[in-house]
Amino acid sequence: MSVAELDFEQCYRAIESRDPRFDGWFIVGVQTTRIYCRPSCPAPICPKRRNVAFYRTAAAAQLAGLRACKRCRPDAIPGSPEWDARADLVGRAMRLIADGIVDRSGVSGLAQRLSVSERHLHRLLVEQVGAPPLALARSQRAQTARVLIETTSLRFAEIAFASGFSSVRQFNDTIRQIFASSPSDLRRMHRHGDRETGGRLTLRLAVRQPYDRDGVLRWLAARAVDGLEELSDGIYRRTLRLPGGTGVVALKPRDDHVLATFALGAVADVATAVHRCRQLLDLDADPRTYGSVLGDDEALAPLVAANRGLRAAGTADPAETAIRAVLGQQVSLAAARTLAARLVALAGEPLEQRDESLTHAFPSADAIAAADLDAIGMPATRRRTLYAIAERLAAGTLVLDAGVDRDAVSRQLLEVPGVGPWTASYIALRALRDPDAFPAGDLGLRRAASTLGIPDDERGLAARAERWRPWRSYAAHYLWEAHL
Repeated sequence: MSVAELDFEQCYRAIESRDPRFDGWFIVGVQTTRIYCRPSCPAPICPKRRNVAFYRTAAAAQLAGLRACKRCRPDAIPGSPEWDARADLVGRAMRLIADGIVDRSGVSGLAQRLSVSERHLHRLLVEQVGAPPLALARSQRAQTARVLIETTSLRFAEIAFASGFSSVRQFNDTIRQIFASSPSDLRRMHRHGDRETGGRLTLRLAVRQPYDRDGVLRWLAARAVDGLEELSDGIYRRTLRLPGGTGVVALKPRDDHVLATFALGAVADVATAVHRCRQLLDLDADPRTYGSVLGDDEALAPLVAANRGLRAAGTADPAETAIRAVLGQQVSLAAARTLAARLVALAGEPLEQRDESLTHAFPSADAIAAADLDAIGMPATRRRTLYAIAERLAAGTLVLDAGVDRDAVSRQLLEVPGVGPWTASYIALRALRDPDAFPAGDLGLRRAASTLGIPDDERGLAARAERWRPWRSYAAHYLWEAHL
């Protein structure tokens, strides 16, 4: 389903069946009660057709004067997969808003980042999403605030500013308007879950089912770098570089959610940290969308049938992933991890408080550009490529954030000496989370292809992959899984 073209009949059938697979794809507004719900709301009676309207986002429902349902809690669901997949201006804007750019730089900063006028951006988002940038950011602030109210003992003033509100009064008014309860009432009604201890904050991240948690953990474990990340007892831990400083997160996937425990230098980073962890674990993807396309291929069909919940692990830091892609050129995974660990020890930012085996945040582009990379044991040609990438990132001539034009960035990368199609495609797949990126020259993909009767030369594999558009990155992950 495309949220840009909501089909009333399809949406109504979804709420009649209370189908949780549609949670996050759209919002249901009930005009008689003036509330908005998720499609799977367990209310005993389905609202009549004449009394419902469908919205693309919670922000659009809030603009229509509706409040959140207290029964189904529509803010506690996975996000729409649409915004991660779309490569157009609206998709880029939604990803940047989710990453907190409006709170950090305002609507003017968002428009400037996208190289459009504020007026044009406002018009486009209202037309496509049903709400302007400020309303979308306000809705996100309210959702973050509700989670902090219900799962922490932080003072409300701390929560207000951590969530991005400019004042406690604005925080109180927004919470009352959207949830029809005061902050005190929300805390009193929902005294459950894990609470912060010793400066740590534990939250539950909603997961769209089915979800192959073991596959994601295997992927991350195979690439874990000493001092930066680790996997132990089913918990993935890593350091984070965030707008307000460094931090650490521990992610423990469970049956219906991921338990995320954050230790942040600035509590105001919580919304950005949550968003980046959702991207890292690919929690919002809808397996039906890519599974239906890839399952039509006779070679991939058995792989899709065997793993309906496959995900394409993303990144918590796109710049880090680009640097690590260069480190991984023409070497094994183990060798790439060794090189990355040496780079982290050489130029990484030490954590203010060492967290068990995690010691550093990944080096900034400035630190890499200024470092003596001879010490990490790389060939001279690859060192030059690493310097070139780091210098472009440091200067801002190469930007790898949620709002980039993926095709334009891939072209920029190919202009860097030492960056070929494999590196550019891999960066697009992992760092930019392009659902259609496909590094056809990857040795693992070619080996998997040969076992499945797919042409295993680069040109033949690329030609076969044309039938997998626009989900070639997920096809790549199915092939990588087959090769394990």
